[in-house]
Amino acid sequence: MLVTLLYAGTTTEKPIAELCGEFEKRLGAFCTFKSFCIKEERIDDSKGANDKTVSAALNSEASRFDALIPKDSIKVALCIEGKSFSSEEFASFIESKRLEGASSFCFIIGSSHGLSSDLKNKCDLKLSFSKMTFPHMLFRLMLTEQIYRAFTITAGKKYHK
Repeated sequence: MLVTLLYAGTTTEKPIAELCGEFEKRLGAFCTFKSFCIKEERIDDSKGANDKTVSAALNSEASRFDALIPKDSIKVALCIEGKSFSSEEFASFIESKRLEGASSFCFIIGSSHGLSSDLKNKCDLKLSFSKMTFPHMLFRLMLTEQIYRAFTITAGKKYHK
């Protein structure tokens, strides 16, 4: 199984990057895991971020994301208006799609302004961890850990308590 994580903006905090690397390494026991970072579009806040400039930035990011999404992947957009799962429900979602024949998942974390509406609408699932806002670099770690946790739940490992 292939699991791809796409995200906008670099992770500058070394401890977070190291933890992401640790979970990515652990995922190697369950799947082929790949992550790709795209450049976050900068919006000049001194001129005021309006709907038009934000939309243009998100559309530009969406084009770069589209180029990286593996063909025939189950596409999951991370967004605040998405569906919330428990860890067990998330594991069941992945396992049920796998049993239906899915061999590739692609998770997409947008920039500080989110994801374009068009990209979210192309996805098979809109997923929310919370109504709260999280730093994107921290969220990358949280998602990677939850993907790992989902695989350990499905495999009956003791990691999940």
